[in-house]
Amino acid sequence: MVDNDANYDLLVIGGTAGGLSAAISSLRSGLGRVRVIEPGSSVAFPELVPENKVEVGYGEQVLSIDADEHHVVVTTDQRSYRTRGCLVALRNRNPQWTPPEGVELSKNVSVDELPESLNGQDILVVGYTNHAAELAATAAAAGAGVVMAAGGIDPALLAPAADAVIRRLERERRATILYRAVPDDIGTSGEFPIAYFNDRRTPDLEFDHIVYASKRIRPAASELGVTSAAIESGKVLFLGRPEEGVDAPSGPAWEIGRLLAEACFPELELQETPSTVQRRVRHESVINELRDEHYNATITAFEQRHSDLWVIRVRPDIGGTSHIPGQYASLGLGYWEDRVDKYADAGIDGKWNKLIRRSYSISHPIFEPSGYLAPPDTEELEFYIVLVQSDENHVAALTPRLGRLQVGDRIYLGPKVAGRYTLSAVESPDTAVVFFATGTGEAPHNSMATELLRKGHTGPIVSTVTVRNWQDLGYLDAHRQLEERFPNYHYLPMPTREQDVPKRYLQDLIRDGDIERALGGTLDPANTHAFLCGNPAMIGLPEEVDGKTTFPETTGVIELLVERGFSIDRRNEPGNIHFEEYW
Repeated sequence: MVDNDANYDLLVIGGTAGGLSAAISSLRSGLGRVRVIEPGSSVAFPELVPENKVEVGYGEQVLSIDADEHHVVVTTDQRSYRTRGCLVALRNRNPQWTPPEGVELSKNVSVDELPESLNGQDILVVGYTNHAAELAATAAAAGAGVVMAAGGIDPALLAPAADAVIRRLERERRATILYRAVPDDIGTSGEFPIAYFNDRRTPDLEFDHIVYASKRIRPAASELGVTSAAIESGKVLFLGRPEEGVDAPSGPAWEIGRLLAEACFPELELQETPSTVQRRVRHESVINELRDEHYNATITAFEQRHSDLWVIRVRPDIGGTSHIPGQYASLGLGYWEDRVDKYADAGIDGKWNKLIRRSYSISHPIFEPSGYLAPPDTEELEFYIVLVQSDENHVAALTPRLGRLQVGDRIYLGPKVAGRYTLSAVESPDTAVVFFATGTGEAPHNSMATELLRKGHTGPIVSTVTVRNWQDLGYLDAHRQLEERFPNYHYLPMPTREQDVPKRYLQDLIRDGDIERALGGTLDPANTHAFLCGNPAMIGLPEEVDGKTTFPETTGVIELLVERGFSIDRRNEPGNIHFEEYW
């Protein structure tokens, strides 16, 4: 039973992600009287307060924390409390923390400081901690478009409140979380900062404001007037790793929770530690709970071109699907979903309740049912996907699960469509455009070619693609119709494993003059743009080592184009060879 002499069972000092998590979990564990003391005017995630019936005292400054024979006594500038236990969850800025080398702070690039006006602003939050999640949630709640560059983030190490809010922001498509990417450089475009990312599949993006989330530290015991009696009682604990000069018990959340329970609430049944806490019982009810928690879109079409090649259409629950032809979006399914093959994912027990995310270029239906060229769809996205075959050495995670989907099934759709692989460089309608693709790498070219023709492009357009067999050309009929209707459009498909077709590759189309015959002229870098998407061996991207350009041993399309005077389109160095790393 709870000691009725105590004002509260637990006082949590600080409405941070960790503090709210502790308060909510304590209430769910059976404690009846829990209060959060927040020195500011708002907690980290305000929406969690009414949802979980958390009692919060706003604007209270802690003056001292002492202990008598039975209780902890917390005195603030407003009142005194007696409590069975006290958890300090405040976090201060670490004065020794600095942003990455080379980042220059300005009015649009800051540390920990969001702009006063957030509604309609594009904000990049850089960081992977609870504090970064707090900043991202604050900006999203105020109406900002938020991207959180959280390269290296481990959701299991976030406070449960931060993890839940981040998942909600993703599910409701109010924020984009980049789990692998971080900016490796910050530039400017006029007065606005541009983030250049270390992952090519993440485009260089311009923002109104970039905020770096600093690593936070706990306050020293002396800052809160913690007495030696309080420390010796074992009933006052600090959330977070030990810091120099803090001699009160401290540690990560799961460890502190156990210490609190042992010292202050022996009647509570202790839960397992995070190393063993998992949703291990895979009942259908748990699977449905996970689907509701993560999925935010519905499959509206699932067309099998053959057993291993599909055209999938996805409609999000919230938000539109506006995009530029050539861009990509992310799809995701949980490890809890069944596979179409016999293989088992390595370490499945440790990640069974996690989400698998992959980026896919957005495709395009090319024609409407009425026969007109299809305009960009504002309600659904189309994806062109091939089953990635697994073997003993490599077990594919996502596509074997995508293969089991049906119309009406649920799926995760990333909140932000992105990508710099677009037609932005094609400024003149008489420019020659050549597309090179392998397999489903032609997905973005479907929308790009359609866009050019819809807008009356007069220059020659040549779309080439290599596949294994004729059946692997999922849009063949549509491309043949384009050729019939538009004399400046030419489709050159090349199956490599058909007995009646000579085995050739895209490189051969350049060497043997097929591209130039289709163009009706020379492959001239002065008026031609080349777009490459697919197998890296086909693309043949060179490496730059000590200022020297080195091409791969196997000649790719890029090398052949460079020999003809073309140049690679790079960051801050515009060129006429554009490529997407699709694999």
